[in-house]
Amino acid sequence: MQQTSDYKKTWDLDVIFPGGSESKEFQDYLKIVDGEMDELSSLINGYHPDENTNTLLLVNIVKKLESTMKKLRESFAYISCLSAQDVKDAAANLLVGKRNDLAAKMGSIRTAFNQKLISIPDNTWTEILTADELQEVVFVLNETREGAKELLPSEQELIINDLAVDGYNAWGQMYQTIVGNMTVEITEGEEIKSFSVGQAANKLSNPDSNFRKHVFNQMSNAWNNNSDLFGQTLNHLAGFRLQKYKHRGWDDVLKEPLKINRMKKETLDAMWSAITDNKKHFVKYLNKKADILGKEKLAIYDIGAPLSKTVKTVPYSEGANFIIDNFRKFSPKMSEFAQMAFEKQWIEAEDRSGKRPGGFCTSFPDSQQTRVFMTYSGTSSNISTLAHELGHAYHQHVMNDMHGLNQGYAMNVAETASTFAEMIVADATVKSAESKQEKLELLEDKIQRSIAFFMNIHARFLFETRFYEERKQGMVSVNRLNELMVEAQKEAYCDALSEYDSTFWASKLHFHITGTPFYNFPYTFGYLFSLGIYAHAQNSNNSFEDDYIALLRDTGRMNVEDLAMKHLKVDLTKPDFWENAIALCVKDVEEFISL
Repeated sequence: MQQTSDYKKTWDLDVIFPGGSESKEFQDYLKIVDGEMDELSSLINGYHPDENTNTLLLVNIVKKLESTMKKLRESFAYISCLSAQDVKDAAANLLVGKRNDLAAKMGSIRTAFNQKLISIPDNTWTEILTADELQEVVFVLNETREGAKELLPSEQELIINDLAVDGYNAWGQMYQTIVGNMTVEITEGEEIKSFSVGQAANKLSNPDSNFRKHVFNQMSNAWNNNSDLFGQTLNHLAGFRLQKYKHRGWDDVLKEPLKINRMKKETLDAMWSAITDNKKHFVKYLNKKADILGKEKLAIYDIGAPLSKTVKTVPYSEGANFIIDNFRKFSPKMSEFAQMAFEKQWIEAEDRSGKRPGGFCTSFPDSQQTRVFMTYSGTSSNISTLAHELGHAYHQHVMNDMHGLNQGYAMNVAETASTFAEMIVADATVKSAESKQEKLELLEDKIQRSIAFFMNIHARFLFETRFYEERKQGMVSVNRLNELMVEAQKEAYCDALSEYDSTFWASKLHFHITGTPFYNFPYTFGYLFSLGIYAHAQNSNNSFEDDYIALLRDTGRMNVEDLAMKHLKVDLTKPDFWENAIALCVKDVEEFISL
């Protein structure tokens, strides 16, 4: 493919539905989705497992479910894009409310379907699953049926779904609205400027230590000013979940996130245990960096500080071509896909106010397209983020032709594809360094990811675990949330820092996301799992590309332990795999210190 010299930084949503948040075509599409959901509901209500029409009717329901879910995901993706590109788009915010209504309606339909599945006797169920038309979705159907056995009777689950619209989901929406309206006042030179929280966060990579401290303090003030509101959103989100768990008879708050991630508790414990045993290497790095920056200890806002006074920035198109070129060394198909995404404007990267902070990738399964959202200011970290999100996009791309029910892969394996793509680019930047200083800086950028996944994410996990235990006893005060956050950070960073971020619980969107509880440990899993794949890639002959695609295609129809055993021949419940993956990160630290 011929590389384009200049890629646009804004995405093209009109090719999917023209007209943005006022799109008539999209309103028509939503009506179709609503109609399909009604048809699906009628099919399920007319399905009586005690009659002799089990298999044929179930096949029809599965077909309708696949078609409806694709359209629903398509509409949800479009709404996510609209609300992210302009947080002040009132029409888009109304659509977010519509999305929550549709999600609740679909939740009720799925609950009714689940109840029908568990009413089928075991011997009949085994016989039904021998039908040719159901062979490719046996794993998902079995998983759905087993999961349904642990839920409340359908009437009660339906009430929970309905109440979640203006209860549970509304708190998440409230958080997004408050953050979207927040500004951070930062003094640059003689001038005081106003930035969105996403733009302000980018300023923390400034080489000037005093300026970083100023930005951190101003951001902390902004979060503190709204901490009473965020204390409410966090407490009520957790309270809703805990009430739901209590009524279902679930004692462990990790039960749901582990189930969602198709992962055993033994695997999670083995992973954190291996990380904790190896943290001493990363403390050495933190101490060395403090030494380089002339500090006794790093503050939390110094961790991402550049090592030199000048931060090298790369124009967007140059960064894009760097990603395309380096993907090609591992997978020509992945490289071609990335180039197509840039050329067809599947990426929103413009640095402007009014955008949601952070980055994401979302899939349009009905159109067989994806969209990537981020804010690009030219840093090596931005290039990594871009590669990361394109890794997500490629994962969906290779699954587009699969049965829709097999496309529902969990977050931990989703993060595997993204961090693998990020790692390719991070390694390539280190190898392309033109001087010892540049190599040191790029190597350091790579180590930053290990610090994020082994320490920052660990702090989030520790905080959330402890917060939920305290929330069981009642509302947790803002002061206590601040204390819990600092305690978790001190433990996760082995007390190697001079200053911590007490308001991190408020500023981190992931604590307030309603879709997935414990939106933290899957990142670390994905990082280390992708390291194992990366090592496998470097040792494989020419079959890697096909092997990798085969692994990605299995992510929606296996639990992670079986996936790892099938494709990498490793046991994730034992520490060996995790130790070996961490050893690759320790090598980077050793090289950094020797340089």
